[in-house]
Amino acid sequence: TNKEGEPFIIHDIQYKIGKAELEPNSMVVLDALADYLKDHTSIKIEIGGHTDNQGDDNANKALSAERAYEVLRYLTEHGVDHTRLSYKGYGETKPIGDNKTEEGRAKNRRVEFKY
Repeated sequence: TNKEGEPFIIHDIQYKIGKAELEPNSMVVLDALADYLKDHTSIKIEIGGHTDNQGDDNANKALSAERAYEVLRYLTEHGVDHTRLSYKGYGETKPIGDNKTEEGRAKNRRVEFKY
């Protein structure tokens, strides 16, 4: 379990390459998250989008924000009050893996949630 303010990552949120469009298999995970948030109405979360270091810094920051927004939009469309959600794009500024390897870059392409 995470303490308040610590980020947690859901690894199964995936997007089309280079786009903010969610892959269909991400919906199952987001549906479960929406149900959890609807059952725990006091929780507020920040949705943080992150990228690897491939490509332009500004483009990565914009893409990460668009991806985080898509998660927010999905959750609100599935019954979560938008006032409980915020989003931010961090781009490549907070890596958790080594950007020199594909495995590390894959870890860096993620969505984090903080409550």
